[in-house]
Amino acid sequence: MSPHRAALDQPPRYWLVVPAAGRGSRFGATIPKQYSMLAGLAVIEHALAPFVDDPRCLGLAIALSNDDPHWPAVEARLRPRLETRGAEFVRAEGGAERGDSVANALAALAARATTPDWVLVHDAARPCVPRADIDRLLAQATADSPGALLAVPLADTLKRAQPGMDAVDSTVPRADLWRALTPQMFRFGALRDALARARNQGRTPTDEAQAIEWAGGAATLVPGSTTNLKITTAEDLALAAAILQSARGKET
Repeated sequence: MSPHRAALDQPPRYWLVVPAAGRGSRFGATIPKQYSMLAGLAVIEHALAPFVDDPRCLGLAIALSNDDPHWPAVEARLRPRLETRGAEFVRAEGGAERGDSVANALAALAARATTPDWVLVHDAARPCVPRADIDRLLAQATADSPGALLAVPLADTLKRAQPGMDAVDSTVPRADLWRALTPQMFRFGALRDALARARNQGRTPTDEAQAIEWAGGAATLVPGSTTNLKITTAEDLALAAAILQSARGKET
């Protein structure tokens, strides 16, 4: 156990896990989207910034491709900020799927984290998560909480296409449907075990909450901001830049 760890729930302390081994094939650029420049920094630096300087964050575990040539420059800028306040940095090997990368990062934390520790998993390509959203998520870190995730209720009308076609088959009721965001927050042991169970069953969860669902858990939906977008296409960078500029304007 790290010497600087305080009580688990008051105040809530956590480890940050970031799967960042993706190539971003849909992004259409020569470098992975998490390293695209956004407002003077790489996208991943914006994604990590709220956590790197958060005194509640005990450390960062990031899963990367072994041949990632872009991360060392980012690490050189971020590591001193972590180490200055006694937080730890751990690098893990990226996996074929998101769940594999998260599982590898958890394994790399095994010597530092304990079963009841909180873990926040965040996308490397989400550069605009508001600090207020993180605070609301961490407010769910109570002793009896199974975990929680940021999410947004769906507002658009949903259409299901006919199989293999671009014609409408039906309209899908949007009541009770939410769009999952990150960070997602779970106990270290519960998330590790849920991912291992999914892997043993040959199942591939699309996010951590789904692995927890398969293990019988029910995470709390925490209303998040629609500005917490995930960079998927080059057009998203312009929107993210506008969001960051607006956020800076509100701080001044």
